[in-house]
Amino acid sequence: MKAVAAFLLVLCCLAVSDAWNCVEAPRLSYANQIDAGMGQVVATDRYKRAYFLSGSSWYRLGTYSLQHVTVGPSGTWGTYLNRVYKYVAGNFKLANGVGLLQVDAGGDGQVVGVGPSPYRAYCLRESYALAYAGVGSVSWSYLSRVLKYYSCGPQYGCWGVDTSSRVYVTKYITPTSCSTSSWTYVSGLSMKMIEVGTDGSVFGVTTTGKVYQRSGISSSRREGTSWVYIPMCMPIKHVTYDLRQLWVVTTSGLVMKCSR
Repeated sequence: MKAVAAFLLVLCCLAVSDAWNCVEAPRLSYANQIDAGMGQVVATDRYKRAYFLSGSSWYRLGTYSLQHVTVGPSGTWGTYLNRVYKYVAGNFKLANGVGLLQVDAGGDGQVVGVGPSPYRAYCLRESYALAYAGVGSVSWSYLSRVLKYYSCGPQYGCWGVDTSSRVYVTKYITPTSCSTSSWTYVSGLSMKMIEVGTDGSVFGVTTTGKVYQRSGISSSRREGTSWVYIPMCMPIKHVTYDLRQLWVVTTSGLVMKCSR
């Protein structure tokens, strides 16, 4: 089975558009989710184990089970069974305060996330996120928004996907207060997840497993102008982007690294 999976991955790499050069990433069996930021790459597998990439190998990150992990200016955070954890002194520590399914630490110091049904969106202020050292609880701000996936970058605001798979962008978020601008609907595609890179690049995966990049994003037009399709020969589950590297997890659990 592993040989078949590797062969399919090679075919997938060869089939990608000339604009992107994809290679097989260091092997992480049954990868489920991946996140890149601050030059680091972290991931989870289907057995709810978290890993970090060093050189050409993946190493276990802490000893706790995690369904989602993220890394950014505010540190490394994760979730499991609606509980939130921060990586502190070599292991994950429970951060009481609100229950979340997914978190993102890619913003300008704040941490954002979405809870279980009814999928409310939350933000943790920069001062709380940076200072939390594994003791006590933290105070999250409710953003009066229903989302199933939420991601921020330090430059051009935050993007989210609601429970109807519609895409929205808020043009700014203030790390010190978690105040945001109004949300703008971005038409054209139905997404299951979306990620914002450190440089403001935005990539998403549609409900059918196709990868798109949002083009035309700038300080004056943070919602961008159009979606650009990135061909992949297999359905995709998850993507992340940092330092000109696009990391892709297929629905079968294979990992690719793409650049251009």
